[in-house]
Amino acid sequence: MKKKIRRWIGFIICFVLLFSLPESSRINVYAAGTETTAKKAPATPLEKNGRLKVKGANLVNSKGKTVILKGVSTHGINWFPQYVNKSAFQTLRDQWGVSCIRLAMYTEEYNGYCSGGNQNELKKLINNGVKYATELGMYVIIDWHILSDGNPKKNQKKAISFFKEMAKKYRNHKNVFYEICNEPNGNVSWSEIRSYALSVIKTIRKYDKNNIILIGTPTWSQDVDVAAQNPIKGYTNLMYTFHFYAATHKDSLRNKLQAAVKKGLPVYVSEFGISECSGNGNIDEKEGNKWISFLKKNKISYTCWSLSNKDESCSLLRSSCKRTGKFKSSDLSKAGKWYKAIK
Repeated sequence: MKKKIRRWIGFIICFVLLFSLPESSRINVYAAGTETTAKKAPATPLEKNGRLKVKGANLVNSKGKTVILKGVSTHGINWFPQYVNKSAFQTLRDQWGVSCIRLAMYTEEYNGYCSGGNQNELKKLINNGVKYATELGMYVIIDWHILSDGNPKKNQKKAISFFKEMAKKYRNHKNVFYEICNEPNGNVSWSEIRSYALSVIKTIRKYDKNNIILIGTPTWSQDVDVAAQNPIKGYTNLMYTFHFYAATHKDSLRNKLQAAVKKGLPVYVSEFGISECSGNGNIDEKEGNKWISFLKKNKISYTCWSLSNKDESCSLLRSSCKRTGKFKSSDLSKAGKWYKAIK
């Protein structure tokens, strides 16, 4: 009985003291109490950085601060559509620190956009991927993934039509990048790529004035030093892509990238792996770490290939992995475990 009386006396004293305070002070007391119970979710990459733009050689956020995006690329959505889902993207964002998803749509390979694939279904996958990334506050790259077509001019009319549709649809999005030619190859010159790029850029900019455009470079997007000698003029928010596979590409390729950076070329590593350039063979974590240090030093964003369980060294998932999201450590390949740990 005495304990109850003391408890009630204490409550009354606290009540009286609280209401003897000014109203503004009482509000602060209530706010302090609610903060402990309602934990605010961490800001998404898009909330932190807003619309990105190119300033000089760097990618910067809405406040002008340099940003380095850590990305993951799907494998061809033509063959691995199951990984274009919100659970997979959220796992990469929350557990791997990934801020950007690349949606790789092959153009001429089996079921390619320009070689008999179902264009409506492929565009639906792209649209779903953009939707999920946007809902999660992540950046997203729409990748016109040329490979066996080699010269991007081969399917230029279809590329222009595709990017016209994408630009009209996503011009008001703050998180979309357009990658207009993945890996030009087969002795295609920079002048040919540049000519193609100018046509596609003109189309995109007719509808979308702001979102960043990524431009492939010769020799499977390795010759950024050549592009740096004659970059495209007259447009803003353009970047040039550079690709590498760490077990094959080492100092000689870093020297090419360094030369481009020194000339002030804005470079984005839209694809890399730590396997051999075939996508298979040895994994070289040591060289991979060397590359990551180099990219961070030069403030270059990077996107790792690939989110799939394809039976090859560069896949981030083991071939035995059946999950398409909420990946566990046991689902990850050697490359996947390495990349997840990169901060």
